[in-house]
This record gives sequence, C-alpha cells and structure tokens, in this order.
Amino acid sequence: MVLVTGGTGLVGAHLLLHLIENGENVRAIYRNPNNIQKAKSVFELYGKTDLFEKINWLEADILDVPSLEIAFIDIEYVYHCAALISFDPKNEDGLRKTNIEGTANMVNFSLAKGIKKFCFVSSIAALGDPAPHEKYITEETDWNPEKPHSDYAISKYGAEMEVWRAVQEGLNVIIVNPGVILGPIRSAKIFPEGSAELYTRVANGLSFYMLGSTGFITVDDVVRISYELMKSNIKNERFTLIADNIIFRDILNTIAEALKVKKPHLHASPIVMNFLWIADGIFSTLFFQKRRMTKATAKASYSKNLYSNEKIKTVLGTVFLDVHHYIKDVSKL
Repeated sequence: MVLVTGGTGLVGAHLLLHLIENGENVRAIYRNPNNIQKAKSVFELYGKTDLFEKINWLEADILDVPSLEIAFIDIEYVYHCAALISFDPKNEDGLRKTNIEGTANMVNFSLAKGIKKFCFVSSIAALGDPAPHEKYITEETDWNPEKPHSDYAISKYGAEMEVWRAVQEGLNVIIVNPGVILGPIRSAKIFPEGSAELYTRVANGLSFYMLGSTGFITVDDVVRISYELMKSNIKNERFTLIADNIIFRDILNTIAEALKVKKPHLHASPIVMNFLWIADGIFSTLFFQKRRMTKATAKASYSKNLYSNEKIKTVLGTVFLDVHHYIKDVSKL
C-alpha cells in the first residue's frame, strides 16, 4: 500500500488521482475532514469521481506520532507532499515545525517500518546559491548559509537534511525539487493560495507585471515524474523539476489570454516592489490582515534565477508539458 501525505493539497490531490489511475492501493491522511472535499473536487474536475472512492482516508497528522503509528500499518511506499507554504516571517516557527519536524517524523517511521522507498516533494527554494561563474542552479549547486534565504526555503532545506540523514540510516529515497507548480485554472477555486494567486490576481485585473524569472512546471508533470522515479530503480537522488525558466510577465500574459482579460501593462520595478512589501507590512500590522507581499516575494519578482532540468531529462528522458499551452488548454475544462 502507498501512503500519501498532503493529499488535500494541489500536488497531493493530483498525485492521488494519478496513483489510483495506475492501479495503486492508496491511503491518504488528513487533519481536517472538511479538506477531503478539496481532493474530491480534483477528481470531479477530471470526471473521475468514481475513482475517489478507492482512497483509504485516515485522520492523522505528521506532527502527531501516535496517529502516524496507525497510518503506517501495511505501508510499503511513501509520498510525502505535506508542507506549510508561507513567506510571512510571522510563520517561521510553524514552517520549521511542520516542514522539518514533520518530515523527521515521516522518515523516522519509514525507517522503523521498513518502507521500500520514500519520495519527498521539496522545492527549488531548497536548492543552492550559484557562484558568480555559474549560470544555472542545479542539484549540485552548494547552499550558502551566508546568503539570505526565506524562512520557507530554510525549512525545506532543513527537511531535506532529515531525508538525507535517513539515507545514511538505510532508507531509499527520491527528492524532487519542483519550481512554481501550476494547476488547471479552474483548480484555483479549489486551492486559492500559492501559485493559484497568479490566476486570481490576473482575473481581478492585475495592472503590474514583473521582469524577474523562475522555473515553472505543471502539476501533471510533478506527479507523473515523481511516480516514474518511485517505480524506477533510481534511489537516493534529487531532481530539479521545471519545464522552463519563464519571465513572470510572460506567464501573466498567457494567463490573461486564457481568461480573456486585460494583460498587466505597468512594469513593477524593484524599487516599486520593495516599496509595496514595506507598505503591505505596515498595513497588515495596523489592520491585523494577512500579508499579501513580503520581502522574499518582492525579491523573487525581480530576481532572474535560472534552473537546469538536464538531470531528469538525461535520467528519464523526460519531455515536459509546455506551460503556456497547458494554461491555455486547461482553461477550457
């Protein structure tokens, strides 16, 4: 049996569908029973509601050791997708607890229960910092602790250290480091946070575009490649998963075209973005609102990071879905 954490999130829900479609016997854990509907909505989105009933749902928490004792009964393979995603400095403790301590619990149980293979869904945020002579960030790029990193990046890097520690203790693992993960446009209503905010903001008439760039990938590719790696003989390796390095302006324009709305037309320069995150911090503090922009997200909007996907293409011969075509195609669902 396969155990999936984070099954009520964008990646986890799509992974559940992919696993069931491939005949796997699956158990998914949840904390809040109301969130199970999110996963069911993904199955409904693809017209596969009948397959949803094949999932063995179990109430458990990666931070609650007794509940994991039950969750791991009869499990052979694990996909650890659960994580807290936040760039708000106020969530530092939660990020470290969920992403690092939670992952430590998962690998400890996997070691104790003799799990055959463990897949950890990490992030490109946990990859290293390129030296001046390096153009692309790869799986081998060194992490520089002297460089500034968001609390989220630090927590995912720390989680990876727990996974590598488990490798030294005998666990077979796969780590995937996806870029910005885009799901179907209609899934933004199911999972409104994270990358889905790009869809929502453009739909609501976003005026500003940014000229920074990062790696993007579709959720379909993330789950497909993770599954292929788990079914292969490959072990104790990490893989950067991006379809392409894309400028934010181009992604926003593609979304606008798919939604048939006006494209963002004002350039948000680094000066503007830095002003906005400071202003947002003041506003959120005064009015007790959730932060919409932080220093980390502002910096990301104008940073031009380039990531290499050569390793996964060489090892699996992976052909990625074109992100722009994906956005336009799934808008018709």
